[in-house]
Amino acid sequence: MSNQNQLPPTYSPRASLAALGLKLAELDLFAPIRKLVTIQQKTVKYSPDQKLYSAFVNILAGGKRLVEVNKLVRADPLLQRTFSGISAAEQSGVQKTLDACNETNVNQMYEALQQIFRTYSQAYRHDYHQNWQLLDIDMTGAPCGRKAAMATKGFFSGLRHNQRGRQMGRVLATHYQEIVVDRLYAGTVQLNTALPDLVGAAEKILAFDAYKRYRTICRVDAGGGTLKDVNWLLDRGYQVHCKDYSSQRATVLAKSVKEWVADPLHSDREVGWVTLATTEYVCPIRRIALRFKKGNDHWNYAVIISSLPTWAILELTGEPFEVASDQLVVALAFAHFYDQRGGGVETEFKEDKDGLGLTSRNKKSFSGQEMLMLLGTLAHNVLIWAREWLKVVVPKLQRYGLKRLVRDLLTISGFGYWANEKQIGTIVLNQTDPYSKTMAQALAGLLAGQAVAVEVGQT
Repeated sequence: MSNQNQLPPTYSPRASLAALGLKLAELDLFAPIRKLVTIQQKTVKYSPDQKLYSAFVNILAGGKRLVEVNKLVRADPLLQRTFSGISAAEQSGVQKTLDACNETNVNQMYEALQQIFRTYSQAYRHDYHQNWQLLDIDMTGAPCGRKAAMATKGFFSGLRHNQRGRQMGRVLATHYQEIVVDRLYAGTVQLNTALPDLVGAAEKILAFDAYKRYRTICRVDAGGGTLKDVNWLLDRGYQVHCKDYSSQRATVLAKSVKEWVADPLHSDREVGWVTLATTEYVCPIRRIALRFKKGNDHWNYAVIISSLPTWAILELTGEPFEVASDQLVVALAFAHFYDQRGGGVETEFKEDKDGLGLTSRNKKSFSGQEMLMLLGTLAHNVLIWAREWLKVVVPKLQRYGLKRLVRDLLTISGFGYWANEKQIGTIVLNQTDPYSKTMAQALAGLLAGQAVAVEVGQT
């Protein structure tokens, strides 16, 4: 570093995130947003796209609210230099830019994110001939104040019954943990009405044709298991794996089960095949009944609807094909594949809420809130892609979730040493941080093409 002592080093409490910023700047990740999103707001010192970029970096830095832009971005000159294009705008300026967004800007943002997704995602390059594409589709509540646009009373898990808010729908490419679609709805909207909109948006982004739809599984909870929704998906050519919407119908169908088998993974659950004929659906499907013991020794029932063949469900659950003739084992495999939703979209919602503050940032303007949501969508995917880049050098980073990435790996303090007035030569991470050696190794590999060294030392 002897040649870099002519300029004073720049300190950052998030030097590891600053190093990632160099990679994103090299890719010019924000270029489609800069080109396509034209917010009608006068530029005094900072352009609207610069302020959107500041809000985006604030999310990566762990900011749960926009007011933290001042602390996490504006007060960190190294982040501003490495994330080329972000501004040192005050948080109120960022807020005003979001307030100035309208429906046209939101549509422009969707188009920009589609371009970014198609450029960097693994889901867009999925090999449909080799493997099934798995899309998990779900909704989560986004509580907000009663004065916010389209904030209505609705169901918000864990909150009081008269809570107001909006609903957020998501399509997740589960094999890759990438968000294909995020959509914002009024608080009363549930999955049974939003499903066609969400799947239609995913079709566009993933550029589906008939074969790709046939090789794509839509896994949905009971909210999207109405007869109308299931037939819509089947008619579009998708594979469907979901729960029946009607608990009353599930109770009736369960009476046709001839043999129940205890589930070894759930001591209070039994599984069996529904034997009643299926005449209501546009394609052949199979139904698996589940029953759960209630506290009063009575049973609760649910029914899984699936268009998948036996060989596919065994492949997806890792069961040997030799068990295909044992129908009760196959029924358990169908149930366990549905259970894996818990490690898919439900986990990613939780990760985004805990790690990225998904439901913590609220705008009264519906368009402003949509723009904030989409910046969070981009942050989620960028972290997933960054983890893929970093694991090439340090494979164990694959097991880190988004919360740990943001909280532990991207908050390592350090200094940036300048090769010249415009270029970083070396980033030195704090040697006392327990993750500094791991991240220095991974980031050094990531930035090797930019001739930027990443080291561990005293800071």
